[in-house]
Amino acid sequence: MHVALVEPEIPPNTGSIARLCAATETPLHLVGRLGFAIDDRHLRRAGLDYWPWVPLTRHESWEAFRTALPGRRLGFSARAPRLYTELRFLPDDVLVFGGETGGVPAAIRDELEPELYRIPITSAHVRSLNLANAVAIVLYEALRQLVSA
Repeated sequence: MHVALVEPEIPPNTGSIARLCAATETPLHLVGRLGFAIDDRHLRRAGLDYWPWVPLTRHESWEAFRTALPGRRLGFSARAPRLYTELRFLPDDVLVFGGETGGVPAAIRDELEPELYRIPITSAHVRSLNLANAVAIVLYEALRQLVSA
């Protein structure tokens, strides 16, 4: 299992996700243009002292990421047609999430469309979930399925 963040923008979210990846021993991939410096104090603070245990890889572009990490890529977007609960996760799946304000970029979303899923939001007043929360929901569901399989 891998987590990929495409163009994340908010350091504390990425730091929280890094801490989640450290806790679950899940590799974290940062893809494309970042909205912060990798040594940002807010990023480091959110990850606390767990950074040495985060399997972190930086990819300059989506193309470089795709080449470096083959396998099934599952995209997550608030506008996806299918629910993430329809998925049967596999151990080598790559969970792909976009940045906080724009989500998964359109070209990548189009590429992932056959494997694009959403977390249900029942309120008409809420457009999307916090990125760190969304990653936690999906990653723990994947791990739950794999542990109980």
